[in-house]
Amino acid sequence: MEPLVKIDDRNGLRRITLNDPARRNALSRAMIETLSRALAEAEQDEAVRVVAIAANGPVYCAGHDLKEMTAARNDPDGGRAFYSAVMANCSALMMQIVVHPKPVIAEVQGMATAAGCQLVASCDLAVASEKAHFCTPGVHIGLFCSTPMVALTRNVADKHAMELLLTGDPVPAARAEAMGLVNRVVPHDALAGAVEALAGRIASKSPMTLRTGKLAFYRQKEMTLSQAYEYAAAVMVDNMMRDDAKEGIAAFVERRDPKWPDAGSQAGPDGKTG
Repeated sequence: MEPLVKIDDRNGLRRITLNDPARRNALSRAMIETLSRALAEAEQDEAVRVVAIAANGPVYCAGHDLKEMTAARNDPDGGRAFYSAVMANCSALMMQIVVHPKPVIAEVQGMATAAGCQLVASCDLAVASEKAHFCTPGVHIGLFCSTPMVALTRNVADKHAMELLLTGDPVPAARAEAMGLVNRVVPHDALAGAVEALAGRIASKSPMTLRTGKLAFYRQKEMTLSQAYEYAAAVMVDNMMRDDAKEGIAAFVERRDPKWPDAGSQAGPDGKTG
């Protein structure tokens, strides 16, 4: 059997490719568990600087596996326990992406629907093929996309999010870019190269600085303005005291490329190394 995800490492980029095109790369329980495990492994590998989540086939991700969900209705409780477990596991996966210490890029080659759109919105960055489309079509089947809504509303303006959620209509990649759901749209055949180029620019930076910045970005968004400034100022002071900042500033002044200290030698503001 083909693996549910394929792993490819190149120049600091780990590409995790959803590999269940026959089921439209649906987030079945098995797919959620496999993708979560792949993300955890990328977190522990110091050679990995950036992660991309790509997909094989014409569909990026069709969201939850509705056949699997329907089968659970035959359970004694009508499926409630199964649905609760699936939603909890999927939400944990999305949070795993947000708190992952390495930048995560969605590499979207085709349609991303429902929880598949949520997956894109949960990633730190997104690059889409001109052939990609995005939608939250739950309203068509009597199921409001409530969990995708969480990630969506943290990426796009409220009225854009409500339009997607209330109509369920797909939007093309160019419209998704205008909404802020994706960073850029590229020709279909140039998608992998565009992601690798973006990842390369990010991977050249200090791993400690990237980890510090990503953590701070998401934490301050949940604070009041005054709390955010107080927190960010403390992060800046801590960052300034780190060897990477000393080396980076010295390299800038001396007009040379920085030589970042060993990734595993320094503890970050959260007490972790890497």
